[in-house]
Amino acid sequence: MDKIETIRRFIRVAELGSFTRAADSLGLPKASVSNGVRQLEDHLGTRLFMRSTRRVTLTQDGHHMLIRGRAILAEIDALDEHFRPDPANVQGRLRVDMTTQFARHVLIPRLPEFLARYPGITLELSSIDQPVDVIREGFDCVIRSGELVDSSLVARPLTRQLCRNYVSASYIARKGKPQTLGDLRQHDLIGYTTTLGVRDPGFEYVDDAGATQLIPMPIVVTVNGTVAYLEACRAGLGIAQIPETGICRHVLKDELIEVLPAYRATPLPMHVVYASREYQPRRLLVFIDWLREIVA
Repeated sequence: MDKIETIRRFIRVAELGSFTRAADSLGLPKASVSNGVRQLEDHLGTRLFMRSTRRVTLTQDGHHMLIRGRAILAEIDALDEHFRPDPANVQGRLRVDMTTQFARHVLIPRLPEFLARYPGITLELSSIDQPVDVIREGFDCVIRSGELVDSSLVARPLTRQLCRNYVSASYIARKGKPQTLGDLRQHDLIGYTTTLGVRDPGFEYVDDAGATQLIPMPIVVTVNGTVAYLEACRAGLGIAQIPETGICRHVLKDELIEVLPAYRATPLPMHVVYASREYQPRRLLVFIDWLREIVA
């Protein structure tokens, strides 16, 4: 069996944690995938998976092979695509992670035009609103808002999202509409954090000098997902500071009302993040270029 194809099958098993699921996704018999991985293990002289009746998990050597195998395939794909510049010839699979709101309101509605432009690309989309390990979990890239901390990854800026302060009509009926920063002492804030147990620092705004300020506020509910954050605001549970990208549909339907427009949070940077490699496959580069188009 071709060594490159064997590596592809190994990576698919590692990503899905199952020979059966890997075979189904590749359209191959389970035996051919299992035999291919066994041949790779024999060739390398080491076990790559710990097998059980329910799941297969990577050994330490398997983790190393996964990282090296992805790098090898990326370089091969980049070389192949270099000599096939026609968009119709850009091929392969992309695994992309993003927030639920970005997937729902921005990317998926525009996805048909990308696939029409690059019919040879297939996409696997993840949207779980939680940090992911780009390399270990096999993502080609992730789309994230906010400040980034992992310097081992490459981050390309996409845009800066304007954040607005919103409440529902039912909230105003119950608590009134804040007119000044001083009014916030009598209002509730919906907390947002990616890690429950970490308290939201408060209402954020940019002062006249351009500095970011925080005002502690009562918080009756804290969430760790963008869908829950939006729904908590719609339910009248407090003030939410929401990036414009995920809110447009609800504002147009008059479901939410902007408050304190003179006191908005710092615009939220959005990046596309991917593993640092010398060569990136062309399918990833054209996808990033398209992302920049749709968020411009």
